[in-house]
Amino acid sequence: MDWHLLGLSFITVFLSELGDKSQLAAIALSGRGQSVRAVFFGSAAALLLTSFLGALAGGAVAELLPTRILKAIAAVGFAILAARLLLFNQAESEESPEAEQ
Repeated sequence: MDWHLLGLSFITVFLSELGDKSQLAAIALSGRGQSVRAVFFGSAAALLLTSFLGALAGGAVAELLPTRILKAIAAVGFAILAARLLLFNQAESEESPEAEQ
């Protein structure tokens, strides 16, 4: 087993999931006073399944395309998302009446 890759995957997913919608949903569900254990196991199972499906899909795509092309596609995708977030938030704040107060 590649321990470096395991640690890197853990740290990346752990940091990206902090404050995510799934974590906020788990907080809201467990705040009802129901079984906290059931919320934990349901949330953990959902995260495991989505991570497993992502790893399977990534492995399948990696067999079809070279790593260099995959990295380029990911870089372009993240750049487009960043540009949209920057431009969308700027346009929204300029149109919002609360921004003037």
